[in-house]
Amino acid sequence: MTTKIAVNEVFETIQGEAHYTGTPSVFIRLHGCDVGCPWCDTKYTWRLSEGAERPLAEILAKPSGQPTFAWATAEELVDVVGRYRARHVVITGGEPCRFDLTELTAALAASGYTVQIETSGTEPVRVHARTWVTVSPKIDMPGGRVVRRDAVLRANELKMPVGKPADVDKLRSFLAEHQGGPQLVWLQPLSRSQKATALCIEAATANGWRVSIQTHELIGIR
Repeated sequence: MTTKIAVNEVFETIQGEAHYTGTPSVFIRLHGCDVGCPWCDTKYTWRLSEGAERPLAEILAKPSGQPTFAWATAEELVDVVGRYRARHVVITGGEPCRFDLTELTAALAASGYTVQIETSGTEPVRVHARTWVTVSPKIDMPGGRVVRRDAVLRANELKMPVGKPADVDKLRSFLAEHQGGPQLVWLQPLSRSQKATALCIEAATANGWRVSIQTHELIGIR
């Protein structure tokens, strides 16, 4: 049975965060999320309501930031990705791991793409073995979802949003509880504020972590 995935938008840009920073990428933004992060900049992807469904061609042509989506197969999405030049694909959301992405990631890998997903870690990670998994652990968010240990163990990197010292403390406790996870840990300053950035630099220096700046926003692209 062919799996269909809810797609909010597809676009080409530069990956601006963590390990693949600077890599030309095709982003596939999936639709639907119940984690409820207060600072989320894609809240338009949260509700998966029937009234928001549109044909795929309309979704591909629409402006960014709209709460509409299309159901698409892996075959359709590989065809869409092939219209762009970039050879790296980032599957994000919403929460992409609400869907079984095994078929899509396998098809992309077979077509010669490197593939990455960005997930909160609150759903099972169902992807092709060569998929790079970025877990941005959403701890104590309003949606009440819990970060799964199996998602952390599958991750290639962790990327923690940081706005205040309590976020660093949460990360330390989280890493102590999830030993065996990835060694590559990034701190990402919320809103790129000077105070959050200074906090991330200090914590990264003290703990052997790294700082991820949203470079795409600094240079004014999506």
